[in-house]
Amino acid sequence: MTSTLKPYLNAVRATLQASLCIQNFDSRVVERHNKPEVEVRKSKELLLTPVVISRNENERVLIEGSVNSIRISIAIKKADDLERILCHKFMRFMMMRADSFVVLRRKPIQDYDISFLITNTHSELMYRQKLVDFIISFMEDIDKEISDMKLSVNSRGRTCAEEFFKQFY
Repeated sequence: MTSTLKPYLNAVRATLQASLCIQNFDSRVVERHNKPEVEVRKSKELLLTPVVISRNENERVLIEGSVNSIRISIAIKKADDLERILCHKFMRFMMMRADSFVVLRRKPIQDYDISFLITNTHSELMYRQKLVDFIISFMEDIDKEISDMKLSVNSRGRTCAEEFFKQFY
């Protein structure tokens, strides 16, 4: 982990730990319903103030909390068009398999690349510290994965170009 990434991830970790004080809360509108208030947004008094933690203008995390759920949206840095394409394809691949990742949302929030939704049920069934560790390790690993994919695409492109130009020599 680089020295510039560590304070950013520590701030995200501390904010997640503080905002994961969620509990069971029945709907005020419909009897016997328990919807994530951060998704429904019917009662303003049940929502916490959204927190944006930004490393730079392209890399940021939005943490929206409520009384019974928390939504974490992550914008991943994309330096060029190739990284933008790789990030989009990788996030689409993951979101298509959102059932395997229990806390992953199928569609991200606008201007963000991927979103997670943690409800009170998740915090009761899973260890809260493990949920926070999963989000932080995801943020650490995603940059590395996209960089590795970019290197792989560039090396494959270089090999193809070399093979193509061999016919002219």
